[in-house]
Amino acid sequence: MLQTEKYDGVAADNTLEFVGNNIFKRKLRVKLKRLRIDNLAENMTTDTRRRVKLYALNAERQWDDRGTGHVSSNYVDRLKGISLLVRAESDGSLLLESKIQPDTAYQKQQDTLIVWSEGDNFDLALSFQEKAGCDEIWEKICQVQGKDPSVEITQDIVEESEDERFEDMSDTAPPIELPPCELARLEEISETIQNCLTTPLRKEKLSMALESENYIKKLLNIFHVCEDLDSTEGLHHLFEIFKNIFLLNKNALFEIMFAEDTIFDVVGCLEYDPSSTQPKKHRQYLKQWAKFREAVPIKNQDLLAKIHQTFRVQYIQDIILPTPSVFVEDNMLNTLSSFIFFNKVEIVTLIQEDERFLVDMFTILTDPSTSDAKRRDIVLFLKEFCNYAQNLQPQGKDSFYKTLTCLGILQALEITLVMNDQKTKSASIDILTAIVEFSPLVVRNYTLQQVNRTEGDRMLLNIAIEQMLSDSEPELGVAVQLMGIIKILLEPESMLTEKADFLNFFYKYSIQTLISPLLINTIGDRPDSEDYQTAQLLGIVLDILSFCVEHHTYHIKNFIIQKDLLKRILVLMKSTHTFLVLGALRLLRKIIALKDEFYNRHIVKGNLFAPVVDAFIRNNGRYNLLESAILELFEFVKLEDIKTLCVYFVENFSKIFDEIEYVQTFKYLKNRYDQYQDRIKDRDKMSLDTGIPIIRSRFRRDPRQMDDEEEMWFNEEEDFADEYDTYNSVMKSVTEKNGPSQSPSQQQTSMQQKSPPQGAQHGGGLLGSSGSGMNSLSSTTTSSTTLTPTAGVSGSGMGSVSSISGVSLSDVVSNASNSSSSLDHTQSAAAAAAAAA
Repeated sequence: MLQTEKYDGVAADNTLEFVGNNIFKRKLRVKLKRLRIDNLAENMTTDTRRRVKLYALNAERQWDDRGTGHVSSNYVDRLKGISLLVRAESDGSLLLESKIQPDTAYQKQQDTLIVWSEGDNFDLALSFQEKAGCDEIWEKICQVQGKDPSVEITQDIVEESEDERFEDMSDTAPPIELPPCELARLEEISETIQNCLTTPLRKEKLSMALESENYIKKLLNIFHVCEDLDSTEGLHHLFEIFKNIFLLNKNALFEIMFAEDTIFDVVGCLEYDPSSTQPKKHRQYLKQWAKFREAVPIKNQDLLAKIHQTFRVQYIQDIILPTPSVFVEDNMLNTLSSFIFFNKVEIVTLIQEDERFLVDMFTILTDPSTSDAKRRDIVLFLKEFCNYAQNLQPQGKDSFYKTLTCLGILQALEITLVMNDQKTKSASIDILTAIVEFSPLVVRNYTLQQVNRTEGDRMLLNIAIEQMLSDSEPELGVAVQLMGIIKILLEPESMLTEKADFLNFFYKYSIQTLISPLLINTIGDRPDSEDYQTAQLLGIVLDILSFCVEHHTYHIKNFIIQKDLLKRILVLMKSTHTFLVLGALRLLRKIIALKDEFYNRHIVKGNLFAPVVDAFIRNNGRYNLLESAILELFEFVKLEDIKTLCVYFVENFSKIFDEIEYVQTFKYLKNRYDQYQDRIKDRDKMSLDTGIPIIRSRFRRDPRQMDDEEEMWFNEEEDFADEYDTYNSVMKSVTEKNGPSQSPSQQQTSMQQKSPPQGAQHGGGLLGSSGSGMNSLSSTTTSSTTLTPTAGVSGSGMGSVSSISGVSLSDVVSNASNSSSSLDHTQSAAAAAAAAA
């Protein structure tokens, strides 16, 4: 316990010196406050443990997790005061020991967070698990500082009073007197400015002194003297002086320093960093190396000066000044950023107001006689113009893009997008991206106006698709960017009245261009070209088609069924590029997720599970993403109980999967199939016993909503009877026609049992498809039986089916193909038989 002493009148104790009445009073208040803390110590020694996470703010202004522990507030002899202690939950080590200072500002946030600063640029935070714990510690802090716990921010009473007093006296406070601006006084000037950065009031007074006395220009005159005399020490002092002037964060000073006649001298002062052995050459870069190209002559001198100033100030912020993380305050240079921001807004406004300039620019851009170099300069200018326009408010952006559209920006992009110059093409894509991201409606309406174009004229949307498919860059940067543009344009949620017209346009005029490389590469039963560039482009095409399947309804469905596109896509399952195989499988998975019977019958008719099963066999039991994705697809069929696909799979492929036991998916599908069969037998038996015909219900589609257009689109489709009865009748007729299936002895040596690596689980949902009721395969039961692979099964890739199973997949595929080929001929007969019954 500290020994207390009493003070009578103005008498000071033996540890304080009387320097003045005000100083004495302040020290007296501090002493009394310490006394109050001392008296509270006896009542605050209880260890109130609460579970917390400790965070510290790093140099990049990000919160680092320092660990989890329990917090308490105890008196610490070494610190001579009540302190916050956090001990680690794991080993009890001390994570934090922080004395509750009477003049430290603590802030309570969101009921469970306490934040404060210790020293310069070192912030700490305690995140409590429970609100009660936060309230208890907060009450302790407020008790130490003599605050009401209902406040959210604490401050020292003395400091608060002084701050309020300084605010009240800001107008009457004496101004700061700067030393005479002389070469010999540079060190003194630097120290004076440095000392004035401590409080907002002193910073304000210093700014007024620098502005009123024309001090900055006097300093720049000394800079010339120092350079002439080659005074390194003086130049280093000037660097520190101007760096600290920037930290004052005053727009009035920026206006002086960034004027045409002073900005290069300011840049010169910032070249002589004391931490560098050699001065930088910033002025040489700005004056000689950085070239300003006028695509179209700018006659407005104010606009021209503003463009030059903005470029130079941006250079100072990005290149010359140190990163903001080194500054004490987060918003230390926010005024400089605002200066640049408003400059850019003013440039955009001045250009928009100069109608003659914009008209001349677009006239030159669309003129056939304009050289490629001239077009490149104009497009680069427009790209920068659009970048500056991002600073506008939404209403200003809308006006900006309407102006560009009226002047013919989209017509001009049709020309520049197909140019061979990569800079021109890249800038054109950036411009188109900015327009589409702000208002895709503008591009859609322009596209719809191109319907009546002549045969030789290419449309903007098709040009974008062609450029995407012809990207020759190894990383396909252009293709990926254009894919994003196409997806935005095809997003139905952002469409208004143009939805039906635009989708009709796309599926009539553009989708053939999109899928052309897919059709060319899948003529046979294997991909024709397997080079990496082609595979990447086909992956992008599959990505867009998957997007269409997920977001569009009857348009893409009709196109896939009419063109038999899914069969061509699944040819890619035989690609040597696994990412392309997964892309094709992902699209099939999205189709199945829709649970649409039109798609399901199309899969059955085309025997489209055969490529998937073939890929599963070629994978040869390797535990990888491909196997997990295929298993998840069949798991979804099981979970959603898709009867058509379940029956089709079991009758065509179950023999191949009978002995796979590390997942229960296939055993469950077989059981469901047997249940279907039992129901049919029971119903037929009841019909024969009673002589009463069974009235079959008409097929009902999945309760997904269809609009009137979709009903009209499919109004000529054949009405189907109950899906299983029809399918069963078809398969029965096929069996009678083709003869009995293979004997059990031929199918005895089915696929050998295989187990995943020890401790591994097959995970589902790896393709990112969505659908109700979808669960991951980790929920399925894993067989505990230890299985060993059969000798002789080795190698990877495409292997002989007979080496794995006694049933040849080609026989199964052939049988299924014969079945599907008879489907159309027997379906009407089956329906007629059902009606007769």
